[in-house]
Formats: sequence, C-alpha cells, structure tokens
Amino acid sequence: MNIVLLSGGSGTRLWPLSNDVRSKQFLKILKKEDGSRESMAQRMLRMIREVDPEARVVIATSQNQIPQIRAQLGDDIGVSIEPDRKDTFPAIALAAAYLKKQGVQKDEAVVVCPVDPYVNIDYFYGIKELETHIGKTKLVLMGVEPSYPSEKYGYIIPASKDRVSKVKEFKEKPNAVTAEKYIAQGALWNCGVFGFKLSYVLGIAEELLGTSDYDLMFQEYGSYNKISFDYEVVENESSINVLRFKGDWKDLGTWNTLSEAMSDPISGNAVVDNCNNTHVINELGIPLVALGVQNSVIAATPDGILVCEKTLSDKLKSYVSTSRPMYERRQWGEYKVLNYNTHKDGNNSLVKELIITPGKHISYQKHYRRTEMWTFTEGQGLLVIDGITTQIGRGDSVVIPPETLHAIKAVTELHVIEVQLGDELTEDDIDRFDWNWE
Repeated sequence: MNIVLLSGGSGTRLWPLSNDVRSKQFLKILKKEDGSRESMAQRMLRMIREVDPEARVVIATSQNQIPQIRAQLGDDIGVSIEPDRKDTFPAIALAAAYLKKQGVQKDEAVVVCPVDPYVNIDYFYGIKELETHIGKTKLVLMGVEPSYPSEKYGYIIPASKDRVSKVKEFKEKPNAVTAEKYIAQGALWNCGVFGFKLSYVLGIAEELLGTSDYDLMFQEYGSYNKISFDYEVVENESSINVLRFKGDWKDLGTWNTLSEAMSDPISGNAVVDNCNNTHVINELGIPLVALGVQNSVIAATPDGILVCEKTLSDKLKSYVSTSRPMYERRQWGEYKVLNYNTHKDGNNSLVKELIITPGKHISYQKHYRRTEMWTFTEGQGLLVIDGITTQIGRGDSVVIPPETLHAIKAVTELHVIEVQLGDELTEDDIDRFDWNWE
C-alpha cells in the first residue's frame, strides 16, 4: 500500500502551542496506553504500521517541517518537499511525481489522507479496504458518516446507501440547517481521503502542469496556482465512487476539538481549582494558577499566552500575528528563544537555550552578520572551531566571531545558552558546509 500523508499548514488556530515550524500534527499531547505521549503524526504512522507493516509512507510537507518529521518519525519514510506553500492539488501532484521517481509503478494504488485527524485503528482498515476498490473507477473517496450537522466540512452526496456508491454530487460547507438537509439525503463528510492509480494523477499533472517529472515540477512549483485537489480534480471527475466510513473521525483543528482528545486537563507546571471543562497547558518555567475558570483553554508557551472560552477558539486565527517562532524542534534537538532586543545603535541581541540530544550535532557552519557566544550549562560534548576539536562541558564558554566555522556535538544531553550579537539576526545568515560530523 502506498500512502501519502499531507502535512501542511501552521495550525494557527492552536496558537500559541503551534506555529510555522511546530505544527499541530507534531504536538506530543496524546496519551498512549503505556502513559507516554505521542503526536498526531506519530499516532497515524503507528496505526498504519499496525495494519500494514510493509506500507510505503510518504509525507508531503514543507522544508521547515523536516526536522520535526525526522525527529518523530525517523528516516524510513519518504518526504516530498514543497518549495512553496500551495494547496492540496500541487502537493498531491508533486507527491505522485516523487513516488514515480522512487520506482512506484504507474498501475499501483495510492491513497492520500491528512496527517492530523484523530481516528482509531478501524480508519486504517477502511483505507486498506478503499485500496481494493481503486481501479474500478478513476477516483475513490472515503466519506465519514456525520455525527452532527457540521458547518466546517464539505459534503459528499452518494447515489445510494451502499457501503460503496457512485458519487451523485458535492456540496460546499453549508450552514447548520442546510447540513441537516444534506444528512437527511445520506450525505457524508468529505474527510480529504483520495484513492487512485498513480497513473491517474500523473496524467492530470501532465495535462495541467505540463510535466510529471519530480525535479522539473519542484523547480516550477512557485508558478503553480494555489488550488485544492477537490476543486481542480475531484469535482471535475465523473468516474468516482465513495466508501462509507462509520468509525470515529475528528479534525483536531481548534482548541475546542483538541481538548476533547486530551486525556489530562493539565499539562506542565499548573494548579487548577474549582474549574469545569477547562484545559491548561504551561510550557513556561513559571507557575500558572487557574481558579474558577469555566469552559476555557489556557495555554502558556514561549510564543505567547492564550486565555480563551472554548466555543470561541475557531475565531483565534484572525487575532494571531505571524512572528518569529520562539520554540523550534530540530533534527539535533530543540531550542527556545529567551530574549530578543533591538538596541539604539541599530544592533540586536538574541538569547537562546539549546538542548542537543546525545549523539546528535549541528551542521558545520558559519555566519556573516553576527557574533555568537556559547555557555555550556549541562552535559558533555565536542566543539569544532575552524577545524580544531576540543572537549567541552558545564561551565565552559566560547566566543565565535563572524565567518568562523563551528559545530557542536553532544556526548551526553547538552544544554547551551547562546547569545547572538549583530545588526541582522536571522536564520538566513548561515552557510552550512557539512552535515557529516566524521
């Protein structure tokens, strides 16, 4: 089975817990049976492997999510990298071209689904069943039997109430009254699951984009229209069936829905008393106390603090401004921005705490616009400065002037306070010379 997981979007409706590089699908907030926590993406991959251990899994995503994907999901899954943030049609076309480049045959079945729904194992048995119907029509969709008249989802109107039916028509996101009428007709939620033979989407890419070659598509990606797979392909296809899915399916896209899937109402350093239906997440190093708060979510992270009544959480996106992420997960570990200042002379200062995982290292790199000062507060590691390697540990410090090659490797978990000074402190001011420590 070939499965493409769509991993796009920044999850701004879950601010301040998610941002452009820490998207909702990578938040470790779901509790497993053994008490440990996992992200939505980890949960999806785990259940795929339970149903089909040999499944070929590819994630369609942007470059800034690669560190999270590798850290959480490992290196044994494919990654189709989108050079720009487009909608689902360009992303799926690029992923199909990636599969072809990886040797997948054109007559093989492909199933595309989002990486972040909250589902149980029967969802993946449904996907495996859907795979058996691919080829009988050009497209096969999965439709979820609605549990209420939602205004958030599009609707699929099947021609019959059979488990697999021809699609009669599609309906856009309706109001609640109209949604009730659709449900009375046997309508299903459109959950964004598409099944097809690889040749089908490659043919459409040739027709609409002029190529099905991955490298050429990658180069031209910025010129493609931003349009969904539903609008560009599904709604223009006459040979299409839908598989009816009766299991649990939730889109954890807002704090209101996400909190429903959280087994613990409190995460982090927090005290909650005399509260009802209130969830608290505190990632800051200071205590948080909630007293008598009802039907709300309180989230405190390095990116900001949110206090929101749950039913209003779907309106959060319009209030959140885009700014530099204050926390990022990388392949080598993680960092948190502690302070940022702009000074009267035009220079800037930035203070970070880096935590480097044992055995991991940052790239061999240099900067042109800033000086860095590293103070090691915990752990042991190896430091390279212009080709010279030294051992470092707690209490050591080093100054790295501009245009100085440097890298650090953790022997044990290594904590570093990094101070940056310069007129331009951006992630773009970097030249990477090697990712291979040896």
